[in-house]
Amino acid sequence: MLKVAISTGTRADYFLLLPLMQAVQKHPDMQLQIIASSMHFSSEFGQTYEQIEKDGLTIDEKVEMLISSDSAIGIAKSIGVGVIGFADALNRLKPDTLIVLGDRFESLSIAQTAMIMNIPITHLHGGELSEGSYDDSIRHSITKMAGLHFVSTDVYRNRVIQMGENPSRVFNVGAIGVDRLRKKKFLSSSQLTKLLQFDCSSSYFLVCYHPATHADEDPADGIKNIISTLIDSYEDKILVSYPNADSGGGTIIKEINKFEELYPDRIFTFKSLSDDSFLSVIKNSKVFIGNSSSGIIEAPSLGVLSINVGSRQKGRIKAETVIDSSIDKQDLSSKVAYCISKNLNLNLVSKDNPYEKRDTVSKILEIISSCDLTQPKSFFDASKANDHV
Repeated sequence: MLKVAISTGTRADYFLLLPLMQAVQKHPDMQLQIIASSMHFSSEFGQTYEQIEKDGLTIDEKVEMLISSDSAIGIAKSIGVGVIGFADALNRLKPDTLIVLGDRFESLSIAQTAMIMNIPITHLHGGELSEGSYDDSIRHSITKMAGLHFVSTDVYRNRVIQMGENPSRVFNVGAIGVDRLRKKKFLSSSQLTKLLQFDCSSSYFLVCYHPATHADEDPADGIKNIISTLIDSYEDKILVSYPNADSGGGTIIKEINKFEELYPDRIFTFKSLSDDSFLSVIKNSKVFIGNSSSGIIEAPSLGVLSINVGSRQKGRIKAETVIDSSIDKQDLSSKVAYCISKNLNLNLVSKDNPYEKRDTVSKILEIISSCDLTQPKSFFDASKANDHV
């Protein structure tokens, strides 16, 4: 029985990993081990560990690591606290492989712990770029610690190989977040209205904005310019999601709360939603605005135009339905107007999503089952290889 540990630290990565967790749970030759940490145990972010249990899954290890601080020092200390907790958790579970997704500081904390403890790491979504945040460096660091890689496009596969990873261990399976959309039962606007206690039957904008931790962008200016642009120019309601627990996130939350107090009939905020609810909110929105990866990866497959604000996601491959904007208010205003005009003629815009492939989860499990997870890593020098793809 192959013991497969999956790490989750936020509502966002959990919803992406949920189909994979459920598939591992059902697999006759695998044992699922869930390690939950960080934002899942914060009341500020909705105590989302309860959602994991509500979905019928068992959390095998709970690692509370998040220091309540809106600073880089606080995040750095949280990583250290996480290493201590993850060391004990991994020692108890002794998994055959640890699955880590993406580029969060929680992922860095558990990945470096697993590497030192000689636990094979399987990494999802390596090779991508998000040059406006330290997530970019974290993602590449995890790539160098992992021995098995599942990437979302061929461009990202080649980048992982360029970093010295063996091509035989790097697989383009598409984005796990897009694959899950095929089986979703989306909520109607009336169902969302009842659930959220907010009128979703009329048109609304969806805003999801996180700190750009490696860019010279004031997080307060970014969220203020987005919301004030919508308030000043349009009468539609605005749904605003809380940011992740990154340095600068608290500043964004304070600005969001100020707007909510000033415009209680226009603005609705939420700390966390279920996966079905959040995806339905995206699908029913007029335009999705912010710098969340959901606006780049999932929104195109939901047929929703999104505005990618600022430099946080700089370098990511984007569909034609994703429109880039700076945090400048004039630029934002013109991009919102452009998207609204395009919404009237969506057939003029290609909906092809570069992250979309079929059967992502089943391919991941098939490959994990067939690979020698204990195979030691060695640097692959593509310049000396005849064929590296």
